[in-house]
Amino acid sequence: MATCLITFLIFLYMCRMLTGMRALPFKPESLEERLAKRIARKRGAVFMRADFDDMGGYDQVGRALRRLVRKGQLLKVGYGLYTRARPSILDGKPTPTQGLRELAAEALGRLGVETVPTRMEQAYNAGKTTQVPTGRVIGIRGRVRRKIAYNGTPLSYERAGPAPR
Repeated sequence: MATCLITFLIFLYMCRMLTGMRALPFKPESLEERLAKRIARKRGAVFMRADFDDMGGYDQVGRALRRLVRKGQLLKVGYGLYTRARPSILDGKPTPTQGLRELAAEALGRLGVETVPTRMEQAYNAGKTTQVPTGRVIGIRGRVRRKIAYNGTPLSYERAGPAPR
């Protein structure tokens, strides 16, 4: 009986080795760890929830993203929009790696909305005014209903003209 059991265990071990399965009992990576790895590999600073649809169910991905936000690796800047975070040098709280204007431009570009300079930015760049634009307003072509905000500071949209057809 004991030799039969040993033979069976050796058979299972060899089958695992031949099929490429792990022979040692390692804990499989969690969804949160796989999300963190994918985020580290991606180039942009803005991530959409849809970027991770292939990794799990809607609720499961949402829970993993919330855990990454709680850990300070990500920040939520809008509905289904996340950005990389780093600790602030002042108080240690997570802050975005880029400014709100750059994040919004990238996010809107991913959503298919064209961004253009606002009237204030155009006047400043032309030398007509010395008032520096705040960066809390972004010019768009088309229509946007999505709210983009960070730390209670929302981004405003300035309609620059009709969307190109």
